[in-house]
Amino acid sequence: MTRVLITGMSGAGKSTLLAELARRGFVTVDTDYDGWELPDATWDAPRMTVLLADHETLAVSGTVRNQGDFYDRFERVVLLSAPVEVLLARVAIRTNNPYGRTAAQRAEITGYVDSVEPLLRATATDELDGTCPVTYLADTVERMLLGH
Repeated sequence: MTRVLITGMSGAGKSTLLAELARRGFVTVDTDYDGWELPDATWDAPRMTVLLADHETLAVSGTVRNQGDFYDRFERVVLLSAPVEVLLARVAIRTNNPYGRTAAQRAEITGYVDSVEPLLRATATDELDGTCPVTYLADTVERMLLGH
């Protein structure tokens, strides 16, 4: 069994992928919600430590400054990527998260693609194309979660 972190830019499809994995019966945590992320854009470290200690099989999604502190507790770190045009189109129409609606936020996302995504790519164990159908992505991550 495996712990998988799904990371990537806003609009890459992390929440959609996690929802499909949850539908399939896997334990999932989307750290964009329910207080996992602190005001300083880091994870609540004690809470994340407990979560990772309590679950042998788990899919977590998020992109925060201190996620690298937890990489040794994930067997796989998956970068979900998509072209910036796709990211911006998705954040403009999504209904589950207001981030990305303003011009300043869209500019921030574009900047993160240039500055943050290469760092994520360098530390990820796997990269998946976020423009692929969610069923394909979930099938791939499901195999990871099951240790295949």
